Amino acid sequence: MAGHSKWKNIQHRKGKQDAVRGQLFTKLSREIYAAARQGGGNPETNLRLKTAIEKARAANMPLDNIQRTIDKALGNVEGMTYEEMLYEGYGPGGAAVMVQLLTDNRNRTAAEIRHIFAKRGGSLGETGCVSWMFSRKGVIEVPKGSCPRSEDDLMLLALEAGAEDFTAEDDTYVITADPEQFAEVRGRLEQEGIPVGQAEVTYLPQTTVTLEGDDAQRMIQLLEALEQHDDVQNVFSNFEMSEEEMERLSSD
Repeated sequence: MAGHSKWKNIQHRKGKQDAVRGQLFTKLSREIYAAARQGGGNPETNLRLKTAIEKARAANMPLDNIQRTIDKALGNVEGMTYEEMLYEGYGPGGAAVMVQLLTDNRNRTAAEIRHIFAKRGGSLGETGCVSWMFSRKGVIEVPKGSCPRSEDDLMLLALEAGAEDFTAEDDTYVITADPEQFAEVRGRLEQEGIPVGQAEVTYLPQTTVTLEGDDAQRMIQLLEALEQHDDVQNVFSNFEMSEEEMERLSSD
């Protein structure tokens, strides 16, 4: 879970930069589009769409924009068609990287992503080269400060609802579930009045690779460059670094 926590911190920092660059709405709209295409336009029966809408609303995306995107996905409004893709590769120091994309031009995107990897000391690999290092899991975060239950009570509730794991990290409880149980666990928490923060089905590394010095810095540059690409929705890695290294790089 440590890998999730530290990569989450990088994701949050990049989320703010994306908003400054005007890219955040584009990424959120594409995720809403893909979710609606996959599971229909009703967020009550389409958990992926519900999660995408919640992220969009948290970023202050207007409701009209959200509905227009759903309508496009359902074919009610003409627009581009996006294809979902998953690229796999290696970063500096041999760390594994997976990139989720939504693109309207597969060839262009493939060339651009390959260039990003190569320019920053990484390499794009074949399908399956690193995905075996990750487990697809539902992750639910509960802010400690606003949770009405004790840690033990919350853990018992989560496990009874079907969660696989429960950990306490800094100011957040992290609940992990099988993707098939994710909606049921989240629904049970909400039913019991538990405030749910970030909640999504994601990829968690089974093992992590700790990088230092130039490798760590180049790895962060690779992840940031991927995050900044318009077609990239999510980036996952088994990269980890020590608290001391994080502080050193933050002060540079």
